[in-house]
Amino acid sequence: MNKKVVLAYSGGLDTSVILKYLEEKYRYDVIAVCVDVGQRDDFMAVKKKALETGAVKVYIEDVKEEFVTEYLYKGIKSGAIYEDDYLLGTSYARPLITKKLVEIAEKEGAEAIAHGATGKGNDQVRFEAGIKALNPNLKIIAPWREWDLNSREVLVDYAVEHNIPIPVSKKDIYSRDENLWHISHEGGDLEDPWNAYDENVLKWSNTPEKAPDSPEELIIELYKGVPKSINGKEMNPVDLIKYLNEIGGKHGVGTIDIVENRLVGMKSRGVYETPAGTILFEAHKAIEKLTLDKDTMSFKRIAAQKYAELIYNGLWFTPLKEALDDFVDSTQKTVTGKVKLKLYKGKCYAIASASEYSLYSEEYVTFGEDEVYNQKDAEGFINLFTLPLKIRAIMNEKKNKDDGVEVI
Repeated sequence: MNKKVVLAYSGGLDTSVILKYLEEKYRYDVIAVCVDVGQRDDFMAVKKKALETGAVKVYIEDVKEEFVTEYLYKGIKSGAIYEDDYLLGTSYARPLITKKLVEIAEKEGAEAIAHGATGKGNDQVRFEAGIKALNPNLKIIAPWREWDLNSREVLVDYAVEHNIPIPVSKKDIYSRDENLWHISHEGGDLEDPWNAYDENVLKWSNTPEKAPDSPEELIIELYKGVPKSINGKEMNPVDLIKYLNEIGGKHGVGTIDIVENRLVGMKSRGVYETPAGTILFEAHKAIEKLTLDKDTMSFKRIAAQKYAELIYNGLWFTPLKEALDDFVDSTQKTVTGKVKLKLYKGKCYAIASASEYSLYSEEYVTFGEDEVYNQKDAEGFINLFTLPLKIRAIMNEKKNKDDGVEVI
């Protein structure tokens, strides 16, 4: 009886070839696991293809709601954005996929987990860090780090030779990752950063030029940092994300073209479409500005940067990430309210906000007459606030008179 391996399977080019490779080289019984995090696939066709390619068993795991509530919502609350641009679409999906792979490997008595991440990318680290954190006894197989099928063109030839149907050709060679949060595009002509991306690479979104000529407004309501309703209608988490992807994509919101620093030390270039994420981050930011005090906001920005780095680097199942989640949750107790947003030609603007926990006081900031603030109090505050500057200037004057040397 052959030993078992669990394969993270998508039905795409790489994992289809890997399935056959594991069977031929290692003589494994391959259990294909396709985790549904919102990619727009025909999962019955994926299952059929895996079985026809040689899998002894196929799991299709629908985890979309868990993906939103336990992963994406944590990201929204944290404010995590990698290198000021990337909303971490792939990074959030990998730890959840890994968790399911480990659960199924334990259930099936498999000795190993295999994945299709390349030896140049971040995903190899994300998968393997999660596996080691959840079950260090499982063997890990990463074919891209050991075989001689060293390009997607060669993979296409291998697939044709082994009668494996594939969704790409040598003319459409982009590497894409899709889930409920985003779709990414890498490879092909995008590998030269001097090549402006062709608008035909986009799958979800209009370009700003093709977006509607009239803006559209919507109201998003949040409760403790989590979106609950759109335009007064409560929606379940998955439907809410889908709706915002549709309306955001229509207006060209959330498309970025960036060069990023991979964990393994090289730079990569990718085009990302994240319409819902862009809208929700803008809404969340508006409510935080209304309800959080200055020092908490300032420190939370520092924490958000670290949170983004942890998630990008595959360190989801770590003590620091858990501690940061506790900190973030403590800041979200008052992040409740509603935001009016305008979508127009690739941009999302927060144009109005309200909250019962608002720290904004019109009575204090008004330019008109008020009875709560004595403007004369500002004089004493300024005298104390600027005292170090005043003392330095006095010392410079004294030193200049004594020997003509300025105090630095």
